Amino acid sequence: MLLDDDAEIRALVEDYLQRYGVRCIGVHDATQLQRALQTEPVDLVLLDIMLPDDNGLKICQQLRETSSIPIILLTALADESDRVLGLEMGADDYLTKPFSARELLARIRAVLRRMSDRVWVHANPPVDVFEFGEWRLSSRKRTLTNPKGALVSLTAGEFDLLLALVRHPGQILNRDQLLELTKGRSAQPFDRSIDVQMSRLRKKLLDDELIKTVRGGGYLLAVEVQEVHPERL
Repeated sequence: MLLDDDAEIRALVEDYLQRYGVRCIGVHDATQLQRALQTEPVDLVLLDIMLPDDNGLKICQQLRETSSIPIILLTALADESDRVLGLEMGADDYLTKPFSARELLARIRAVLRRMSDRVWVHANPPVDVFEFGEWRLSSRKRTLTNPKGALVSLTAGEFDLLLALVRHPGQILNRDQLLELTKGRSAQPFDRSIDVQMSRLRKKLLDDELIKTVRGGGYLLAVEVQEVHPERL
């Protein structure tokens, strides 16, 4: 689903994505978006921040309060504060305007790939569940359970960030490595997306000691991780 008030951009994006097997529905305002979400099966929302009659960041926040659907922001290059605020409100990625349709398609595929369940095709199934500090993370179900057994709501970006850390316990991962592991891209100048999502993730974990910041280096998970294979579940 693409929300953009520019009819020409909507038409160009819809046409390009359709050619590569991605069905795209374009809408021009928040009202149309809400109606479409109620009637159409939507896997991802492309959301323009700069709307003439509404606030794209507010729409992002409202979507995140009621849904875990992935959100990619489309934003002007100069609006770094808007990009950071959008990530803080739960967006999973962003793309600056003007953007290439090819890069947009790559970002969409990357986010959807991270959200989809993996099919086990090997004789030895991959690790599904990671236990750390009384927390339990399921890579297949994409769920996080706290020490009391309650599910913790994570955005797609926050989940992927935590999954990258639990797969590399005790290892320092810098921002470039985390971006490559979670979004499949390199860092852009002044890219703060990892820091923003890390801040949100730490608040949800309620323990500053679980994830350590290494000055000049990056981040590391500072607790032991127990891998739980499918046959033990």
